[in-house]
Amino acid sequence: MKWLKRISIGLLAAVVILVVGLNLWGMATLGTLTPDPDALRDDNANRVVLVSGATGSVGDAVLKAAMRDPGIETIHVITRRSSPRIDEGVASGKVQMHLLKDFTDYSSLADVLPQVNTVLWALGTSSLQVDADTYTWIHVDFPTAFVKAWLEARQDAPMAFHYVTGMGTGEDESARWAQEKGRAERLVAEMAEGTGLRTFGHRSGYIRPTAERASWGAYLLEALCKPGDLVIAGTDLGGAMLEISARTEELPNGSIIDNADALAYASIYRANNPR
Repeated sequence: MKWLKRISIGLLAAVVILVVGLNLWGMATLGTLTPDPDALRDDNANRVVLVSGATGSVGDAVLKAAMRDPGIETIHVITRRSSPRIDEGVASGKVQMHLLKDFTDYSSLADVLPQVNTVLWALGTSSLQVDADTYTWIHVDFPTAFVKAWLEARQDAPMAFHYVTGMGTGEDESARWAQEKGRAERLVAEMAEGTGLRTFGHRSGYIRPTAERASWGAYLLEALCKPGDLVIAGTDLGGAMLEISARTEELPNGSIIDNADALAYASIYRANNPR
């Protein structure tokens, strides 16, 4: 069985090299945003929040963060189905669930959209699970249709649209998924120009699920990726989004938030919202 032992050692060595390489890459590409310690904050900037993709691991985490925020009065969740987290929020009275079949048609939210201040857009899927056209439909057509409908209903600041696109996103990248998400970031930013809306593309690394969803492997991956600032807890990502939204004059429309940037804003959010 020497061959099996050699293969195991080889695989372990490959994993170690990959992890070390990723962390070195993360250290070399640290975030460029430095939160202003004296930034003005608007307590009403996150009064009404809307979450998409709440049944996924990232959406579940940002929804949990929003549910714990005392400054948020109402959370609207757009989804095809419910989840234990959504049910919990609805039972508390803080969450209102809106079942949608078509995420390019928001006419049923005509009374909701004018109220919304902040959107946490975590809706998405892997490029390995769908064909190219479906991937574009989900990651480009869905968010642009939403932003179009939102801007038709409201253009009064504060308004912030946070789109979880992921590390490696960019129109100049070689992978089609990265190009399409980068195109979506650009399109929503262009749509927001001249309005009260600011859009943000969150190019996070590994987003660790909530404790209710995380396995031991998730915590192991978190530990392995932490040296290079390549990991963020999903609830911390939600906190970073809310902190950025509240700083209504700090970051301009179209800002890209790298993983290290999100960690910095999440740290400030936790300090302002001790649990």
